[in-house]
Amino acid sequence: MTRAAVLRALDGPLAVEELILNPLGPTQVRVRLAAAGVCHSDLSLADGTLRQQFPAVLGHEGAGTVVEVGADVTTVAVGDHVVLNWSPPCRSCWFCEAGEPYLCVRADDARAVPFARDSSGADVFAGLGTGAFATETVVGAHACIPVPADLPLEEAALLGCAVLTGVGAVTNAARVRPGQSVVVIGLGGVGLAALQGARIAGAGTIVAVDPAPAKEDLARRMGATHFLPPSEKLAKEIRALTGGRGADHAIECVGRAETIRAAWSATRRGGTATVVGLGSSKDQLSLSALEVAYFARTLVGCMYGSTDPAVDVPILLDHYRAGRLDLSALVTDHVGLGDLDEAFVRVREGRGARTLVRF
Repeated sequence: MTRAAVLRALDGPLAVEELILNPLGPTQVRVRLAAAGVCHSDLSLADGTLRQQFPAVLGHEGAGTVVEVGADVTTVAVGDHVVLNWSPPCRSCWFCEAGEPYLCVRADDARAVPFARDSSGADVFAGLGTGAFATETVVGAHACIPVPADLPLEEAALLGCAVLTGVGAVTNAARVRPGQSVVVIGLGGVGLAALQGARIAGAGTIVAVDPAPAKEDLARRMGATHFLPPSEKLAKEIRALTGGRGADHAIECVGRAETIRAAWSATRRGGTATVVGLGSSKDQLSLSALEVAYFARTLVGCMYGSTDPAVDVPILLDHYRAGRLDLSALVTDHVGLGDLDEAFVRVREGRGARTLVRF
């Protein structure tokens, strides 16, 4: 049995229910969750922006302890501390073999397979294949990233999405170099992690952009040298901070055509705008044919920070142990399973950074 926050329909309320986990397959493991972060992608699943089968248990940024393993599992053992990987690569498709595991064609296979049953015997699906808003979940062993036992699991949970995505966008997708200027638009958990990534990469001018003035202090603690609210003058203000040119890099962490356009306009000629935020397919971005060639900018998409968690999590842990990466500061609220509706409201309104569900 597991206690889980179950979503039964688009935009419906989350109800805490008792579920029966399905028996383990030979390559699956059962994980007892310690904590799970509330990500904007969970809201996008709940409101239909991203595809999801219902009823479902959302939550994909989680960490916990392995309590049972399938017969063929060799990569983790009972008692191991693990971070959940919501996009586990198969290691054998074209993209994986081409060195792009974050684009694996089989990474979302688990989303279509029920992981539990409710009291009526009906199938329940795991959001993004992980179902982390539950006391226990069942995932493939390849979706578990072992972490050291002395790493607090509440902090480890953030590695599963926000930190991998934000830091990875800067270091892997944008490939920011020392001394370059960086603008980060949108200061949720991913955006704040991107600020830390820019600082770790040795960026010079680091501009944080968010409509909430209350986030300025935290943004500066994460590495921002300047803080600006979004406005029609944003590109002009950023040019004034970057020698009249515009930023070398803009990292967009919102997922709206308006903010993607702002990121594009904030970059210098020859600069790069990296889009991290997952938006709606109905939200169309417009660029003129002239400006694409004239400004010679690059607009690049970034899925999961362009990371391979098996490789990048150990790198992040090195930064954490050296004091270069602050995980605890990203958490601004703690809730229980029964408080997730309230947490979703905070995400929708852009309040705070990461809300963490404690079990």
